[in-house]
Amino acid sequence: MGIRLFIVMIAVGAILAFATDWELQGVDLDLVGLILMAVGLLGTAVCTAVLRRRRVVVPPVAPTVTDDRRDLL
Repeated sequence: MGIRLFIVMIAVGAILAFATDWELQGVDLDLVGLILMAVGLLGTAVCTAVLRRRRVVVPPVAPTVTDDRRDLL
């Protein structure tokens, strides 16, 4: 699940909570909208935290130099 899905969840939740006046028997659409918005916000926060952790730059390790010369006598 990407960040786009969580943003869509926030948008759909806001539409259900604030822009509709539908009524379904046994379902509170305002509460469903608020739950979708909360899950979307939480998912966005977690997704950005994971993406930020992945983008940490690790400094390159200096190569080790070995001396393979053999003294010929």
